[in-house]
This record gives sequence, structure tokens and C-alpha cells, in this order.
Amino acid sequence: MLLHLDIRDMLIIDRLELAFQPGLNVLTGETGAGKSILLDALGFALGWRGRADLVRAGAAQGEVVAEFALGAGHPALALLEAAGLPAEPSLFLRRVNMPDGRKMAWINDRRASGDVLRALSDTLVELHGQQDDRGLLDPRQHRAMLDDFGGHAAMLAALRASWSAHRAAQKALVTAEADLARMQAEEDFLRHAVAELDQLDPQPGEEAALDASRRLMQAAAKMREDLTRADAALGLQGAEGAMGDARRWLDGLAERAEGGLDDALGAVERAMVELGTAQDALARFTEALDLDPYALERTEDRLFALRGLARKHGVGPDDLADLAADLRSRLAALDGSTDQIASLAAAERAAAQAYDALADQLTQARRAAALRLDAAMAGELAPLKMERAVFTTEITAAPAGPDGVDQVTFVAATNPGAPAGALNKIASGGELSRFLLALKVCLTAQTRGITMIFDEIDRGVGGATADAVGRRLKALAEGAQVLVVTHSPQVAALGAHHWQVAKRVEAGMTLSHVSALDPAQRIDEVARMLAGDRITEAARDAARALIDAAQGDDS
Repeated sequence: MLLHLDIRDMLIIDRLELAFQPGLNVLTGETGAGKSILLDALGFALGWRGRADLVRAGAAQGEVVAEFALGAGHPALALLEAAGLPAEPSLFLRRVNMPDGRKMAWINDRRASGDVLRALSDTLVELHGQQDDRGLLDPRQHRAMLDDFGGHAAMLAALRASWSAHRAAQKALVTAEADLARMQAEEDFLRHAVAELDQLDPQPGEEAALDASRRLMQAAAKMREDLTRADAALGLQGAEGAMGDARRWLDGLAERAEGGLDDALGAVERAMVELGTAQDALARFTEALDLDPYALERTEDRLFALRGLARKHGVGPDDLADLAADLRSRLAALDGSTDQIASLAAAERAAAQAYDALADQLTQARRAAALRLDAAMAGELAPLKMERAVFTTEITAAPAGPDGVDQVTFVAATNPGAPAGALNKIASGGELSRFLLALKVCLTAQTRGITMIFDEIDRGVGGATADAVGRRLKALAEGAQVLVVTHSPQVAALGAHHWQVAKRVEAGMTLSHVSALDPAQRIDEVARMLAGDRITEAARDAARALIDAAQGDDS
């Protein structure tokens, strides 16, 4: 509910503070007094796109502050939380307009964008008039309105979940079929590559080991020459013979040396033992070089095969084993894809059938709700002096989507036998106003805390019809908040709260002023609406009678 509206330096308003009430609030005043400026200012605070030249001439900036009360569970609270803004029972919207057109906005003292303001405005205010294009006359909104009227929220939630599940199943199937087509295109390559890799059976680290072995074997020929020389140097013709001679000569001198050569003889004996150890190791290594004369050829063949296959697949030799595992996995997926595709196709068909069943259930519920809405509209149109008009909720087929397979359109015929058409195409201004009012009354249970504003919706009607319009507005305001800009005394007399909009000239400047009327002032204002500028006692009596009749209805 809109609690306060504070306007500063906007158009012909210098400073205006309004405190609105629940129920039916009526705003009246002469043409050009500034009633539409109030709506422009409120729309500015709500982020609506409108005229750019709103700042009062000579002012540094224009500013509008709107305060709303949000009840528990109000849709605006979820929007505030999603935007990271304080979600509190009192909502303050403040927006500033600079003379150069720049605009800044705050929500609960936090900077906010116009997009966030506009999203909030959809949960806070509905504006209706003869040129209504924000809701009731927009066919794109009719399906949602019918669903609200029919109480289809649970069915819609189930259908949207089913739609998401069906889309996910479709996506999984399409992805699997694309993967299968891609794998089938490379099936020959996969099978050949896996067979080739399985035959070679590469192992991690094998290439480095083969390369080291190859280098060793390539060096074997040169090594054999050096080994032969080393063996000769260590043998009887070399170190072994010389060491033997040295030992015999020392043995011959040992008795005469009286122990002086014992250390030398011990060292020679140990050297002879180490010399033998070296000769044995040399023999074993030489024997190993001569074990297999074809080992080098086999080693090189394997090494070249590993490197060639690695180049072929664009990987390192040590990555061939992982490549083989990956290709085997892809081949296994290909071999098992037929069963997978069949399973995914069955899941997609089941999801489609579930969606179709829920969509059909919602279609039937919408058709039943349409009949109830048409009957409710007939009951509302008769008191509005449109008993010959026919309102129809048309339901036609539409492409499947998250909200079902139905297109909903509100159409009407103003006279029996006349062709039905869109409301704004077949009705005159006064008729359209009454159609919109009747429709809003029928849908009012779904307003959920929205402040409804009707801008001269009673234009073009008078007398008993204007009274009927006022009574419908009054009924609509029960337990809610309705603001009505009106020129009709019958409507004004039915208001619970009455505001007068007037112009005054101060220091050569025209300014708009809004006053809350007391009972006596209200009688004068309704009398002015009945009689014009010259208010007579007869007009006051008539005004008093209208107001008393409205109050009598309440008692």
C-alpha cells in the first residue's frame, strides 16, 4: 500500500507531501490543475519511462520519495532480496531528476538502477485508464491473469518443472546422438588405432629405457677394443705377471730381511686379490656384450616404432599408454551407444508424455476458469449499464512452452450479434472504461497488496452509469487501496478519502497544490463538480445528498 508521496520541484509542484489511506482515495480538481502531474511524479519514483522535462523551472533538481508498506509475503520482498537490497516492511523509493536529464535512484537508502525500480513497480502499483497498455489490454498478460483468477499456481509450477525435465531429456538425447554421429564418423580410425596400440603395448618410461640400452649397445664395439686392452694390461703379460714376479723376488728376500718385507708382501698379496676381482668383473661385462648379437636391432626397431606411433598421434611416447586407454574408452562408448540412445529416447518420450498430460490438465482448468470469468464479467457489466455486451475469454492453441499450450485472449462484443474483437478495438471510451473496471473487479482477489490507480476511467459516463462505476470502485477498494482521478461527482461522493488538486499563482509562478478535504470542503468540491465554478445551495444540497447516500450504503 502507498503510504506517503513527497514531491519537490517537479513541473508545477514546489513541495507536496501526501499521506494516502487504505480504501478508495479520490483526487478531483479542474482540468489542468495538475492531477496527471501527481501520477507522473509517482511513475517517476517507480522508474516508469515518461517525459524528460520534469524538473520545475529554476530548480536545481526534482525529487520524489514514495513510501510503501509491504505485508508479509509481499512479492516485492523477494525482489529486494534478489537485488541485494534491504527487505523491510517499509519500502522507501527515492529518485532525483537533474535539469540535464540525469536520474539517480535509491531504494531503502541504497543506490539502485531504473530496471530494479521498474521490476518493483510491477508488484506495487497498477495504473489503469482508457488507454491502459500495462496489463488488462495487453493480450500477452491475459493468460497469466486467467491463471491467477483460476488459482492455477500449483499446476503451473508442476507444468514448468515438467517442461524443464522434458527439455533436459531432449538435450541429453540430442547430445548423445551428436556424440554417436561423431564417434561413428571416426569408428574406423578408432578400431585401427586401438588395435595398433594394443599390438605395440607401449609402457610409461619405456622409451627412455630403450634409448639408454640402444646407446649402450651402439658403444659396445668400441668398448670391446678397450676391454681387450684392459684385459691384456691386467693379465699375465701385464699387471698380473709383473705382480707375480714382484712377489717371487720379495719371497726370496724375506728370510734375509728378518720381517722387514712382511708389510710389502702383504700389500702385494692384497693387490693380487683385487687384481683378480677386476679381471672377473671385466670378464662378466665382456660376456654380457656378447650375449645377443641381434639385441641392438630389436631395441632400435621397438624404439623407432614407439616414436613413430607417438608422432602419428601427436603425443609424447610416454603418453601412448594413456592415449590407448582413452581410445579404448571411446570405442567402448561407441559399442554401448545404441543401448544408451534407446534409453535416452525412452526417457525423452516419457518426459514428453508427462508434459502433455499436465498441459492438457491445465488447458481443461483454464477452460473451466474462462467460463467462470465470463460469468463473473456478465454479472459486473449489467450494473454498469452494459447488460447487452458480451465478454468472452478465448482459448486457442499455442506453441508448447513452460506455461502450457494455450493462447488466452479477452475479447468482447458491445451488442448482440456484433463481431467480437479486442477490447480497445470494439469499445468506445466510456465502454472501454467500464470493461476494464469490470475485469479488474473480477480479478481483484489476485492483486496481492498492489495499489490500484484509475486515471479518469469514468470519463464519458455520467448519471446512473457513473454511480455504478463508483460503486464498483468502492467494492474494489474494500480491503485494498484504490486511487481514482475523477471528474465524476458520483464517483467522488463514494470515496473514503477525498483530495482536491488546485492551481495557485505565487510571485508570478503557477504552482499545483493538493489538499485533504474535510466534510464541509468535500461538499463544496462535489458541488463544484455538479454545478461548475458557481456553487449554489442547490448544488450543495445535491452534493450533500450524494455523499449521504454513499455513507448510507456503509451504515
